[in-house]
Amino acid sequence: MQFNISHLIGILCLAASPAVMAQSATPMPACPEKNMLYWQAFPPGGESDLSARHQQMVLKKKCAAIDTIIQYKAGAGGGLMWGQMNSLPSDGLNVVGINLPHIVFQPIEGQVQYKTADITPAFWFHYTPDVLVVPESSPYKTFAEFIAAAKKDPGKMSLGGSGLNSANHAAHERLNAAFGIKSVYVPYKGTGDMTLAVVGAQIDGAVTYTPFAIANRAKVRPLAVAMEKRHPLMPDVPTFRELGVDWVDGAYRGMGVPKSTSPDNRKKIADMWMAMNTDPEMKELAAKNGFELVNIGNAQMDAFMKERISLYIEGAQRLGLGKK
Repeated sequence: MQFNISHLIGILCLAASPAVMAQSATPMPACPEKNMLYWQAFPPGGESDLSARHQQMVLKKKCAAIDTIIQYKAGAGGGLMWGQMNSLPSDGLNVVGINLPHIVFQPIEGQVQYKTADITPAFWFHYTPDVLVVPESSPYKTFAEFIAAAKKDPGKMSLGGSGLNSANHAAHERLNAAFGIKSVYVPYKGTGDMTLAVVGAQIDGAVTYTPFAIANRAKVRPLAVAMEKRHPLMPDVPTFRELGVDWVDGAYRGMGVPKSTSPDNRKKIADMWMAMNTDPEMKELAAKNGFELVNIGNAQMDAFMKERISLYIEGAQRLGLGKK
C-alpha cells in the first residue's frame, strides 16, 4: 500500500493539543525483583533515548537494588522494534518505548510488519511539540527569511526528520502545504543520527521536536514552534499561530509491553512510570529539556487510544490513504 504522506496534514490538523496533567508525587509501588530491559526503537542520542536515560536515573534512585538496561533495535522509523515486541518475554521486565502518531501512520502506509492493534501501551509519559530549526550558520535568521528562500528556489531546500511516516515527516509536509513551499524531506533513523547533519549544515534544517532545539541551542536556530504559547526556554521563537497557521502539534512517547503481558504486570509497569513521572526530579529534567509531561495510565488508556486511533484512521480513510 502506498500513499502521499502530504495527506497526513489533514489528520494532524485535527489533533488537539494535550494538556499537561499536573499531579503531586506518587509513591513508588513495589520495585521489580530483577533488572528491567528497556527496548528503544530509535538509535541513541534522540528524544526517546534522552527520556529513557531520565527514567533510568529516577528509577535507580527509587529502586536501588535493580538496574534498567537500555537496549537499542533501530530501523524502519521504529517499525523494526515494534514489529518484534510481541516476541519479547511477557514477564513484566521487558518494556518498549513507543510513539504516537508513528504506530498508527506506519501500518496505514503498509510497509511495516505490525498493525496498530498489535501494540499494547502501558503508559504515555510525555509529549514533544514540533519545531522548525536551521543550523546556527544558516543565513536565515527568521522564519520569513526561510520561507522567502524556499519560495525562490522550489525543491532546493532540504529538511531532516526522524523516520518515514512519522510525526516529523507529516509535520514537514504540513509545513510545505501551510506556507506554499516545496522542500525535500530527508529521513534519518532517529534524531540522534540527524544531529550531525543539521549541526554540520549538511542539510538546510529540520522539522523536529523542542528537546532537540533546546539540547542544541548553541548549534541550531529555532524559527517557529507548534505550541499554543511561546516556549519558556525559547521566548524569542514565534509560534506557528503567530505566523498565521493554527498549528499546535507534536508527538507522544510512551511505554509498551508484549501483548501477552498479564494485566497485573501491565498495571505494575504503569504504576511505576506514574511514580517516576510525578517525581520532582523528573519534572525538573522534563522542564529543562523541553518535554511536556503527561500521565496516561490504566484508567485513561482505553479512551485515549480510542480517540487517537479514531482520529488518525478516520482522517486517513476520508482522504483515501492506504489505497493502492
